Amino acid sequence: MKLRFLGKNSQGGECPTLYATDRDTYLVQGWKIFANDLLMQLTIREGETAVEVPTELFEHLTKDGLPSGEFKRLEDPLMVLTPGGTYVVQGQEVTDTEALAQMDIPDYETVVEVPKAAITALLEEPRGADLQRRAQPAV
Repeated sequence: MKLRFLGKNSQGGECPTLYATDRDTYLVQGWKIFANDLLMQLTIREGETAVEVPTELFEHLTKDGLPSGEFKRLEDPLMVLTPGGTYVVQGQEVTDTEALAQMDIPDYETVVEVPKAAITALLEEPRGADLQRRAQPAV
């Protein structure tokens, strides 16, 4: 699996990261989830796991040609908005050694693979400030 780095959101040494793959998927590297209240909201099938990431991580989707919109619904792949303002993203746990070798993954993080089509379906077209920003000519 070949990866293309889209971006990361470093906060205090933590590095949630977003990659595009050559398989029409995204790899979401984020914090492992240990909170029982979050885990109880998920139905994790065999081979899947979930990660927690800042919502801002998905702003990097624009580097893959997607609109800078907001998620309009949170479902399969299950995405839960936490009270702390982060997303919990559920997907296939990445075990591809070639892909994992291309990433720097601390012990407190893991990686899930999410279909590009599923992420696209969750996006809402930009409104308000985004539309105004796009309408203004570049200086």
